Amino acid sequence: MPDSLPSTVQDSPPDIVLRVVSDVRYLAGVREMVAGVAKRLGFSHDSSSHLALAVDEALCNVIRHGYQQELGRPIWMKLWPLDDDGEYGPGVCIVIEDEAKQIDPAKIKGRDLDDIRPGGLGVHIIRQVVDCAEYAPREHAGMRLTLIKRLDGPSAQRARALTQDCGGMACGPTQTSHPAGERADQCGPAGGGQ
Repeated sequence: MPDSLPSTVQDSPPDIVLRVVSDVRYLAGVREMVAGVAKRLGFSHDSSSHLALAVDEALCNVIRHGYQQELGRPIWMKLWPLDDDGEYGPGVCIVIEDEAKQIDPAKIKGRDLDDIRPGGLGVHIIRQVVDCAEYAPREHAGMRLTLIKRLDGPSAQRARALTQDCGGMACGPTQTSHPAGERADQCGPAGGGQ
């Protein structure tokens, strides 16, 4: 795992380990579990839904692109609650692993948002709704995606700003900005890691 992970994750086993096979029939159950656990860890309804959306998009990408929609292939999800980091508060770390073909993490990009058409927004969505989304090849086979979301991390701040800009109603991701030093695709201190 990357060195930028909080020590809680590096030094302890996950609180939840889930093995699911590559089949879209199980995505709703995983989303419900992730949202329910996030709510119990103190996340708001919206933030819990955002985390569940990120996991859903990640699993869809593994099934569609990693496994080429082949049924029955393994996907593992591990979850750790995170202690308060003194800056963004407590949070959660989720690691998703597969045995799909390894690819260069630098090539994992969402399509250009100016290219208006269905699909292809999963990576963009993931990076907007979590504080950290880091892709890496696993040691022997497959890929690993590490997601970190904190109660008051950059993703929560972006969501609040978006809601405030729309008079208290969510108006969608028409313009996203990252304050100086913050990038949603990094797991370093600005992205929510310790």
